[in-house]
Amino acid sequence: MTTPTTINAIIGEPEVVEDASAAETSAAWRQLKGAAIAIRELQVKDGSIPAPGDHVAARAHVAAIVASIRALAPAFPHDAEYLTASIVDFERWASERFGVPDFYDSLVAFQPQQHRVDGIRHLVVFPMYTQNGSTDRLVEALIVQAIWPEFVAELEAGDYGNKLFVSLRLVDFTPGYDTNSAVLFPETVAMREIPAFTWGAIFQDREAARYRRVVRAASEITKLSRPEAAARMLDDQSLTENVFVMWDIIHDRTHMRGDLPFDPFMIKQRMPYFLYSLEELRCDLTAFRESVAIEKRLAARDDLSDTEQETLEHAALVQYAVIFDRIFRFAITGSRVRNYDGLGGQLLFAWMHQRGVLHWTDTQLRFDWEGVPDAVIALGETIDELYWRSIDRPKPAHWLAAYELVRSTLAPHPASVWARGLPDEVLSGLPKGYTDQVLDDEFPLSMFFEALEKKMRPVIESTAGIRAGDE
Repeated sequence: MTTPTTINAIIGEPEVVEDASAAETSAAWRQLKGAAIAIRELQVKDGSIPAPGDHVAARAHVAAIVASIRALAPAFPHDAEYLTASIVDFERWASERFGVPDFYDSLVAFQPQQHRVDGIRHLVVFPMYTQNGSTDRLVEALIVQAIWPEFVAELEAGDYGNKLFVSLRLVDFTPGYDTNSAVLFPETVAMREIPAFTWGAIFQDREAARYRRVVRAASEITKLSRPEAAARMLDDQSLTENVFVMWDIIHDRTHMRGDLPFDPFMIKQRMPYFLYSLEELRCDLTAFRESVAIEKRLAARDDLSDTEQETLEHAALVQYAVIFDRIFRFAITGSRVRNYDGLGGQLLFAWMHQRGVLHWTDTQLRFDWEGVPDAVIALGETIDELYWRSIDRPKPAHWLAAYELVRSTLAPHPASVWARGLPDEVLSGLPKGYTDQVLDDEFPLSMFFEALEKKMRPVIESTAGIRAGDE
């Protein structure tokens, strides 16, 4: 346990920081980050600090966090209301003997979607869990920067409005983000209730950096000859970040649009994981389809503005990004326990292979790029048709139809109860019984992906915590 003498030695009033671009090198940030890391050691899973003997140390760490936030706040004037509320939440947590933290008030005050200006920075401090990182609600501190190129701003102001979408770059962070986590979602924060209709943020720098590392390695292993435009992304982090912003803004808004037979985000719904696979894939394929449409529309004109020319360039690159990220990273990343993103990658690969636009011959991967758009769009239309029909179906019938869609392309596990046919007592029972019969790995990796995963495993593992510049 840290002694009071040691604690007092590390608490200080750091010099005020007025330039956000220098925040990550300041004494105030170093103190904030150090105190956040220290208090994490005292917290349990729900974010509380139950041991009374740890409260002296915890109060000292909170004092250091609060002093650091005050020193850093002038560099982030657009976040003034949030940072003031954050100080109140931290001090109340300490005064209430470190029970389960409630940072609802400061979370409501944090509105990054209102400041979508390229390069603007935010200081973010919350007790929270990190998706694809830690399930424990520990104190995390981040400095982040908005990625908001002009061509994306024009897309969002036009046909692809998404007022709650936030695109960010990681500048520095505590250990919860030294993981595979690439999102910042409000619902991960420790609080008394979840605010309605709030924002969601994605770290496109991390998405782009791991894409570049994984696709470069997978291309070498599979002897894939990449088109020149696609190859450019592997040598240009900034270009790839902007491609992912365009992809994600269309993907994100798709969750709320279309003939949806269920809650758009499927919150707290227990259902077979392949339903999640189809929903995430539907959104990616919509981004692909819309990018094809944008490319065709702009390519037919010869009077493009500079911003429209940029949009045309990125629309073509989004198509490559969706395909390569899905088949090279999604399909083989993570465990085989209900891996819905992995299943989506497997499905896209097999669909293209079975329609003759992807070939694995003589241990070399090759695409017939002229035919790829039609094949990929056809898969998206098939999922859309499933959704449209399912509005008129009961839930179990929708689940069965979705399973048949996947099984028509991917081979299920030989021991699958679903593949053999669910027994009458399950079919006549509650939906829970259906879900219980789905194997953790209902659709195992093909021999192609088994071999690729073994060779790619060290590369995939090396992307945890990656950021721009690490590649």
